[in-house]
Amino acid sequence: MFKQICFFKKRPDMTAEEFMDYYENQHSQLSKRIGLKPAIPNATRYVRRYLRPEKNPVTGQVHDAGYDCIMEIWWNSREDFEASQALIASPERLPHTIEDEKKLFASSANPICSVIEYDSPMGPNGEVTTVELKYGD
Repeated sequence: MFKQICFFKKRPDMTAEEFMDYYENQHSQLSKRIGLKPAIPNATRYVRRYLRPEKNPVTGQVHDAGYDCIMEIWWNSREDFEASQALIASPERLPHTIEDEKKLFASSANPICSVIEYDSPMGPNGEVTTVELKYGD
């Protein structure tokens, strides 16, 4: 499994609610709106995680994370990821993506990383557990 994480900051004139609404109902549907499929070729999962700062228990302060959303995408292999990136950057798609990102993100210079993950056992019997949280949980 290959995983990509991208970090996004909303435009400063948008509220967190406007940002989330536009991302979920417009930007994440861009490929469908312009008639290009699939949206993210060969991806097996596409998740947006909207950040809400919370009080740090050590400092007692709320610290700005610097980003409003973390996007995660999974592929079965690095080759699938690279093929997907080439298609997304194609002249057929790229102008639409750039134009739509101007309506959403503070900049197009968003950090993109691949990920190596390790799970720590946290379950009641020492097993690794996975819990999926939705916004507002």
